[in-house]
Amino acid sequence: MSSNFPDSIDGPRAMKRKTITLSQQNLVGESYFYNTSLPVVLKPTVEGLSLPHWAKDNIELIKERLVTVGALLMRGFKTPTVAEFEEFLNIVAGDLVDYSYRSTPRELVSGKIYTSTGYPAHQTIPLHNELSYSRQWPMMLGFFCVHPSEDGGETPLADSRKIFARIDPELRNKFSRLQVLYARNYGDGLDLSWEDVFQTTERAEVEEFCRTAGIEWSWKSNGRLSTAQICQAVATHPQTGEQVWFNQAHLFHVSCLEPEVRDALLAGEEDELPRNTFYGDGSVIEDADLNAIRSAYEQEKVVFQWERGDVLLVDNMLVAHGRRPYRGERKVVVGMGQIYDGVS
Repeated sequence: MSSNFPDSIDGPRAMKRKTITLSQQNLVGESYFYNTSLPVVLKPTVEGLSLPHWAKDNIELIKERLVTVGALLMRGFKTPTVAEFEEFLNIVAGDLVDYSYRSTPRELVSGKIYTSTGYPAHQTIPLHNELSYSRQWPMMLGFFCVHPSEDGGETPLADSRKIFARIDPELRNKFSRLQVLYARNYGDGLDLSWEDVFQTTERAEVEEFCRTAGIEWSWKSNGRLSTAQICQAVATHPQTGEQVWFNQAHLFHVSCLEPEVRDALLAGEEDELPRNTFYGDGSVIEDADLNAIRSAYEQEKVVFQWERGDVLLVDNMLVAHGRRPYRGERKVVVGMGQIYDGVS
């Protein structure tokens, strides 16, 4: 069924491919979507091939291709279960991690596999790198399409290296020098509660987390919590040495909200907003700067349609991801692994 959403999909939707190489024993072919190099598609040349079983014998191949191109789409393997998806991620990423210090609502599916972000279906989730609003983040993300939506619901991707290159050097250097200040307020029912974000009901545990992570915090009346943290705007990939655009200044900023919500919130105290971003010195990030960043993401955006059983593996520093609006049932689950400390 064709999408009725306004921004069109050109090359990826055409589904034309050209094979570029074959993996070990010719069991899996490697190809590109038409007119784009992201993601690389790995598809079996034989029927009924199990993804976890194949991955066990091809770990180095998977890791080498992932750190080169940034995203691998495994399509056409024997349709895995959620448990087999988690097994696959454990093979390539090691022990998976809990989704703590959250910024979006998710539900635990099983083990350490979670639902994708639970925002309403009509909303767009802007392109971003997972937990780039923190000083620690997962290096590897896995997505499993249990059920594609009837219409829309794609997961756009964008190369963080190319986004970095597209941003004007003067603006890039300003962000790199000043970094990004994330200000969050929890407890008014307008965003996640602090109990949900930190996955605890104990204030002492929250304080210990903040102390360890370099987050400033203060408790307010009625059990509310405010936090502030300065994090990187630009990061260097530990394996490739490449610089990438790595922050969520554009996503946390109040201007990302729908106009009626933003106007209502700004009618009150600006320092009480559920979330907002500033330059690291506390100065305002100008609309023109944010628009330039959003334009860079948009120009690098690549979109493909999910198919049932697809598994997408993403290098979280090299590739940003998002979500388009959708209609009908949609179930995509996610897992994360290989925590990296961007401060050390």
